Amino acid sequence: QVQLVESGGGLVQAGGSLRLSCAASERTFSSYAMGWFRQAPGKEREFVAGINWSGGSTYYADFVKGRFTISRDNAKNTVYLQMNSLKPEDTAVYACAAAVGRGWQIRTNVPEYHYWGQGTQVTVSS
Repeated sequence: QVQLVESGGGLVQAGGSLRLSCAASERTFSSYAMGWFRQAPGKEREFVAGINWSGGSTYYADFVKGRFTISRDNAKNTVYLQMNSLKPEDTAVYACAAAVGRGWQIRTNVPEYHYWGQGTQVTVSS
């Protein structure tokens, strides 16, 4: 059972930046594709960004392209989400997730992920 723990959320003004971290409990982390999702009140969970096992391939939702960057450090069992130029509509709970198997392939759908963190709140004020 892989445990994922997010950190780095908080309150920031529009135009500001935050970096989220997601630490995994298992060294098998390096074989997993990872993703960041978010869920705003009253809305469904949506894909934000994904990264393959090596970090050599990334993919972003259109609404964060050019603003957010996903990366990973397999030596630290950690995946990151650097968020710049934040907007009030980015306000949500952000959660990381791990997909077991086919680590070279980035997943964009919630059912394709096997392990989830509890999430961290990001609030962007206008």
